[in-house]
Amino acid sequence: MIKRSLLALLLFQAIMVSGQEDLMELAKPIVAEGKLLYKSEMASWHGTDLLIKEFKDRSVIGGYFSYTVGDTSRCIFFSKDADPKVIGVAAFDYAFDMNTARIDLTNRDFTSSERSLYNIRKLALEEINSDTLFKTYENTNLNLIPIISGDTKKVYVLTGPTVSGVVVIGNDYLLTFDGDDKLVSKRKLHNDILPIYYNGVETIVKKLVSSMHTHLPETGDFITATDICTLMLYQKYAKWETHHVVSAKYFNIWNCEKNELLVMTMDAMKKITENQDVQRRRRKRK
Repeated sequence: MIKRSLLALLLFQAIMVSGQEDLMELAKPIVAEGKLLYKSEMASWHGTDLLIKEFKDRSVIGGYFSYTVGDTSRCIFFSKDADPKVIGVAAFDYAFDMNTARIDLTNRDFTSSERSLYNIRKLALEEINSDTLFKTYENTNLNLIPIISGDTKKVYVLTGPTVSGVVVIGNDYLLTFDGDDKLVSKRKLHNDILPIYYNGVETIVKKLVSSMHTHLPETGDFITATDICTLMLYQKYAKWETHHVVSAKYFNIWNCEKNELLVMTMDAMKKITENQDVQRRRRKRK
């Protein structure tokens, strides 16, 4: 485990012994997309709680999705009609303060961007229900997060726990669509599922201040956007300081308190570890 006091030292050492600044630049889009996924999921978490209370007849609700524009994140409830309408919106600022959330129950048509989000979400759900690529596990749900950035349209699928005290890493997917909302590709991001317990009988006696998982080459050498989203959603409950993602080439450190990423090569990490071992031996001799 890497203690908080070592993070600044690791950052300095990594810059000195590797091309770490180039890795950080490469990882920027991943971090940005992970934070965008987090905002969408937070809007869904809080928005569904607020909006469900507003409907005495819940049979009219066809589903929901969330999206972010600037500092505002919205959770949209839509109807079960053949041509669905928006029937409720919960809007949040960057802080996701439930007390300042804005509720709008006006029935209206989708905007053009909302229509596209609805379409790709619907198509992704059809794929999930028809393709054995997508797995489900006990005490979990598959959560769909549609996002549109410029001409890029994607639906991320995360596995969320339905019980408390556990963070689920993996069993996540990415579906991409073209400008006409046609499916272009679909793939599994992690090859397996990893539950990390932070409460209850599964927890080791000593409180975890950091957690870790590894990436196979198929997943990639960097932390994924879904990893970042999941960590940001649950880190305040797990109370971790850092989470580490280890791949063949890189050592990724996610700072859970600052929501920042540090990436270094495994060679750099090896040199830092060797240097720390030398320093410890010198201190023991004194």
